[in-house]
Amino acid sequence: MFRKLARLFKANRRLQRESENVLRVKLRTDQLHAARTRFAMQVILVLAGTVVVFFLSWRGVDWAVREFVTENPAFATKTIDLQTEGVLTVEALRKWAGVRVGENLMNLDLPRIKRDLELVPLIQSAAVERVLPDTLRIRVTERVPVAQVAVLRPGAGGRYTTVIHLLDATGFVMLPPDRTMVADPTALQIDWLPELRGVNDADLKLGRQVESGQVKAALRLLTHFERSAMFGRADIRRVDVAGSEVLTATTSLGSEITFAVNHDFDTQLRRWRAVQDIATQQGKIIKSFDVSISDYLPARWVEASPVPAPPAKVTKPAPYRRKNA
Repeated sequence: MFRKLARLFKANRRLQRESENVLRVKLRTDQLHAARTRFAMQVILVLAGTVVVFFLSWRGVDWAVREFVTENPAFATKTIDLQTEGVLTVEALRKWAGVRVGENLMNLDLPRIKRDLELVPLIQSAAVERVLPDTLRIRVTERVPVAQVAVLRPGAGGRYTTVIHLLDATGFVMLPPDRTMVADPTALQIDWLPELRGVNDADLKLGRQVESGQVKAALRLLTHFERSAMFGRADIRRVDVAGSEVLTATTSLGSEITFAVNHDFDTQLRRWRAVQDIATQQGKIIKSFDVSISDYLPARWVEASPVPAPPAKVTKPAPYRRKNA
């Protein structure tokens, strides 16, 4: 009997110790869980506080920028200083720039204004800058045409109309400016521009440069001609680019001068000048002359007397006016 009581007593003590162990483990688990919860709440509070501080700071900076910069009446655009050395009107340039007096100067997108202006084929480049506190300065460089190409385009009623395309020295293709775009109507007098003939219509893409090697060579010839000693002694009216290796230039007096594409134009122009001087001394006019040949001078002449005088040159508006006109 005594032994049974002893065993029961030991069993109760064991159960009691096990219960105490379970309670201690549960207490430690609860404490650990509570600690983790407190830590998580602290992290959340810190993050939330950071977000609030960041948001308030961002809103504060945004408010300050709007209050003191982008919506500040002191930075309202009062003057649009827009200048060009070309023929386009300030009104047309301002319209393409998309800016108005009264807009906040600091809120203007200067790269956008520059891009929009340079997307106009008649404009080569544009510089845009802010002049604090209230001036927007725009400087425009226009493209200067050096040649023209007449292209037949289908029109209404099955008829074809002639559309003039202009090319600058780099071969960039553009249309003549509309009458509403220019301040001086004489700027539209482009008849004096040399005409390129034999140009493939597919090579003329508005707003892009021509890829034809013959056309590029003709443009180089015209550029060298205006810098040569022949400028002022003759006037190139047409350049035929249909040949594969030569260019045929026709003057206002009907002289046909043949140039080699792959030879130095300055040298060929000097040959032309030398023969031109001889023809003038003899009272003759060159009918045809191949300046690409250096060994001999295959030239045809006509008497100067029956040849009508060339028409008077028109006054060419800047920047379409030739340097020596």
